[in-house]
Amino acid sequence: MYTTKDFDFYLPEELIAQTPLEDRSASKLLVLNREDDKVADTDFKHVLDYLEPGDALVVNETRVIPARIFGVKPDTGAHIEVLLLNNTEGDKWETLVKPGKRAKVGTELSFGDGKLKATVTERLEHGGRIIEFDYEGIFLEVLESLGEMPLPPYIKEKLDDPDRYQTIYAKENGSAAAPTAGLHFTPELFKQAEEKGIDIIPLVLHVGLGTFRPVSVDNLEDHAMHSEFYSLSPDSAERINAVKERGGKITAVGTTSVRTLETIANNHYGEIVADSGWTDIFITPGYEFKAVDHLITNFHLPQSTLVMLVSAFYNRDAILKGYNHAVEEKYRFFSFGDAMIIL
Repeated sequence: MYTTKDFDFYLPEELIAQTPLEDRSASKLLVLNREDDKVADTDFKHVLDYLEPGDALVVNETRVIPARIFGVKPDTGAHIEVLLLNNTEGDKWETLVKPGKRAKVGTELSFGDGKLKATVTERLEHGGRIIEFDYEGIFLEVLESLGEMPLPPYIKEKLDDPDRYQTIYAKENGSAAAPTAGLHFTPELFKQAEEKGIDIIPLVLHVGLGTFRPVSVDNLEDHAMHSEFYSLSPDSAERINAVKERGGKITAVGTTSVRTLETIANNHYGEIVADSGWTDIFITPGYEFKAVDHLITNFHLPQSTLVMLVSAFYNRDAILKGYNHAVEEKYRFFSFGDAMIIL
């Protein structure tokens, strides 16, 4: 049985990418082949060389909202920061609040000189808060005028173009973080995929607290994943099944696509059907994959649930060997970093 420390690796801080490359597809691509255990280096613009006509790319169409907002407590003038995670019902949102001690139940908050008001209605087990907002107009429009893109804490540089933290196919508002494997794709790559006969199939998983929450326990069985909303349309389910029926391979773009497809397969006896709901699936070594054949993903934080997922898809030793190779070759890590494809 693995522990959290078994998924640690050495990462020099200078390899943490602070800004995106000018050309999305110019990132490096590490190729890990599970059939022969070979490791190869190339560029992301060659990623389609590893797919065949009749295969499919499954992409997450979630769109990151400007979910970080800064406000005050009107009664004291104390400053407060709120990160929106999930829209639970109506105008209520699950959030992370800093500093949390200033956000007791009943606390009133004000953002943008009163343009957006809020009340803390509930404290959650993980330390988050349910906040109910009060505003005039359309909430997302108000948020666009007040909020900032919620870049991960390891990115210190300010992002000049907020659209660079969105995939080119982002459509459905709702994420607190980008599905970063998709950031490497360009319209040119999508056109090449179409010309090669590779289907690009969308789904949605809104990235929430799980992205920001570290594994703080030694025993993996004691770690509770946070629920995130997912959706797969009837059209997408039909197209995925058509790929499988003709013998094509399903390549998941990002761990969010993996978690959605595997959740649906687990819920429906191995079948892929149209479905939506909330998933807290935690994939660790020993998990038997039912839906995904190949995986495109970025390089993840040491001891994170995402390193555990990719280790489950291949194996821990091979993944850590690949990560060490990436460090030696000075790959760029995390959200704006380089990518790997596991075949």
